[in-house]
Amino acid sequence: MKVLHRLFYIPGWPIATKISVALISAVFIPMSFTTYYNLRESLDRVETAEYRKLELLAISTVSRLEQLIIDIQRFVIQVSGDLNVVDSMSANTPERQKTLYPRLQKTLENTYRSNPDFDAVYILDIKGQCIAATDPTFIGQNYAFRQYYSSAIQGQPYVSSILMGKTTRRPGLYFSSPVKSESGAIVGVMVLKIKGQGIWAIVDSLRLSDQSYAFLVDQEGVVVSHPDKSLLYNTVFPLSPERIKQISSDRGDGLTSIKSLNIPELKVMVRAKQTGHTNYYSEFEKKRMIVGFAPMKIEPWVLGISQSREQFELPLNRLILFNISSVMIVGGITAIIALLLGSKISRPIRALTEAAQALENEDFNQEAHNTLVKVSDRQDDIGQLVSVYLDMAKKVRMRNQNLKMQVQELRIEIDETKRARHVEEITGNEHFQNVQKKIQKIKRNEVTARETEIGYYERLQNQVRSLKERSHLNVPVSDITKIV
Repeated sequence: MKVLHRLFYIPGWPIATKISVALISAVFIPMSFTTYYNLRESLDRVETAEYRKLELLAISTVSRLEQLIIDIQRFVIQVSGDLNVVDSMSANTPERQKTLYPRLQKTLENTYRSNPDFDAVYILDIKGQCIAATDPTFIGQNYAFRQYYSSAIQGQPYVSSILMGKTTRRPGLYFSSPVKSESGAIVGVMVLKIKGQGIWAIVDSLRLSDQSYAFLVDQEGVVVSHPDKSLLYNTVFPLSPERIKQISSDRGDGLTSIKSLNIPELKVMVRAKQTGHTNYYSEFEKKRMIVGFAPMKIEPWVLGISQSREQFELPLNRLILFNISSVMIVGGITAIIALLLGSKISRPIRALTEAAQALENEDFNQEAHNTLVKVSDRQDDIGQLVSVYLDMAKKVRMRNQNLKMQVQELRIEIDETKRARHVEEITGNEHFQNVQKKIQKIKRNEVTARETEIGYYERLQNQVRSLKERSHLNVPVSDITKIV
């Protein structure tokens, strides 16, 4: 308990500890507040920059997709206006159609072979029935239920979402354009299907790390591109049964059941008009994910780049570590300087304390003097204090010596005075005077005949002993005899 009390009782700390704590606190406290404020600002800026990086990557990939779609759409419009296509679809008689069919088929074949990403090229009549195709399985099939036919037959070029092919059962992106006669009448629909894998390859190529990926959702919130193919053609948030039925009717018989991934945080992506970001918890990855997204301009699709929260926070963690390391390094240097400075200040103070104790105990030797002389060479206040202390110690020692001599002399005088007083008290006594007279008589041989010499001396000794007991004075007999 005493140890804890001494530990937390600041007035009882050594001066070196006080100085060290004061200096460290003077550096650490302001620096900690400043570092915390700067760190918060830096973290906000870095976090914003990381979000922006995801958005820019999404914009970059969206630009590639848009350019690809624009180029293919222009190509489809160009092919739909080819003379072989227009003449064949404008033929009024079966004989003429039969005559022009090889030229039409040749045009479709050349178109198909012009790009390895093309999956099929075919022509629909005004009823939606396929009359020519690069894949024979398309011929005779009716595609009037497809949105790409409905839009094109009304004179509007169309680009579909990534749909599952009714005939091939292969996913693909459908481009359509009306075929018009020389008079401007719509006589058919030109359709070009590109492989879904081509779109997926562009989207999947955008990977920041092993813990990130890109995905694409259409205007209905349906996932049309994702590295995990099991998640394709599912909605990111729940839809009404009527809406699901309507979407399914345009996607083929094989996709009558559209499930929901149930990620309501991603609803902000659907039909987004500008770039943004959000975060969500993925049940599939079992971790928090960050998403930066960008919408396409020519199609109501949105590309998202998803990254794990751990990966996203790596720059933030590095920044935190850098700031903490800086504080620790600066704090460590400050602590070392504070300890050295405190020790440098407290060492002469301890030397002064020890010298004062030695001076008090009259044990101020040459070693203590030499120690203080070394400290007195300093040019600061402590050096001046030590110099003054040395002068004071010298004067104190001289005064002590003088005082000792005076005390010794006074003690001798007191002893002599006491002795004289004691002798005076003894010699002034009536009995002593009688004894003195008798002794003097003995010396003058005036002892009476009635007294023998032995009896006289015994009586004399008894009187002296009685006199000592009454006076309680410790006066040697030799002194008395001298006086006698």
